[in-house]
Amino acid sequence: MESNTTIMKSDLQTYVAFLRGINVGGHHKVPMVELKSQLHKLGLKNIATLLNSGNIIFQSSDEDILGLEHRISTHLEKTFGFPIPIILRPSGTITDLLLHDPFALEEHTKDIRLFVSFLKKDNGSHIKLPYVHPDLSFTIIHKRDLTIFSILDLSKSKTPKAMEALERLFGKEITTRNWNTIQRIGKKLSTGDNWQ
Repeated sequence: MESNTTIMKSDLQTYVAFLRGINVGGHHKVPMVELKSQLHKLGLKNIATLLNSGNIIFQSSDEDILGLEHRISTHLEKTFGFPIPIILRPSGTITDLLLHDPFALEEHTKDIRLFVSFLKKDNGSHIKLPYVHPDLSFTIIHKRDLTIFSILDLSKSKTPKAMEALERLFGKEITTRNWNTIQRIGKKLSTGDNWQ
């Protein structure tokens, strides 16, 4: 007879974790193999990493997202010796972003970069959208709940200030990914439990 403490697959929630500020410019190095090992120690299941920028798919029976974020972030800071802010999203949120592609009607050229930014909390910023940066290189086209969609046009500026503008408008509890990365995460999620 199975123990009551056994976690059945149906009890597991699938999450995507976005880590902020690791492996950038040779600073705050976090090897993905070590990262996975530390997450296993926290009892997380079916862990997969994508790219070196800190994108993780995993499963957990814990449904308290903020508590889970705090537990993971605290453990990683103790392990690696520097703060590692984390923003979690249920896998369904990512799937929904891809299903309702916010960039579908936007022009695509070699100079255009599409970005998705995730907020930990809504800081009450009520800017009028679309927001266009003064140098015309950066436009925030839409904000949905705790997600911001923006476009960078490298033909407009050699030194775009997109990330600085996002932090100024929405605070530092934010992390940004290229739309291509979100699409790659979506492809992994679509394989079910075989993403590892």
